[in-house]
Amino acid sequence: MRKLLLAFGAILISTVSFAQIEGKWKTIDDETGKAKSIVEIFKKSDGKYYGKINQLLSKPEHETCVNCKDDRKNKPLIGLEIIRGLSKDGDEFSGGTITDPKNGKSYKCLIKKDGNKLNVRGYVGFSLIGRSQIWQKAD
Repeated sequence: MRKLLLAFGAILISTVSFAQIEGKWKTIDDETGKAKSIVEIFKKSDGKYYGKINQLLSKPEHETCVNCKDDRKNKPLIGLEIIRGLSKDGDEFSGGTITDPKNGKSYKCLIKKDGNKLNVRGYVGFSLIGRSQIWQKAD
């Protein structure tokens, strides 16, 4: 009986943690295919998910978000919150925004986890109009 309970507990934990996106992720540029940064995704007390740049893996043109239009304007890229307000909806995370620090624009965001990868989609209006990146779990 104890083995059965342990097995059930292990299955329950793996199922619950499968769709979690919390942790550090290596961003891969969809145009160049090169790693750009490490983003840490975390859950705040409001129950929503946020992500900030933890480390830069390539030298950007500017060290700050010169093109941002909101409270992130001219803030350092390291520590910059680029994902805001995502909610878990089944096996995906949506309802928030993602900001591209290169152009300063914010987009609606949809994230789906696929093993050790995140499918990150930023879009305007409908999810068909946008671009996607694959982020890899950082060691």
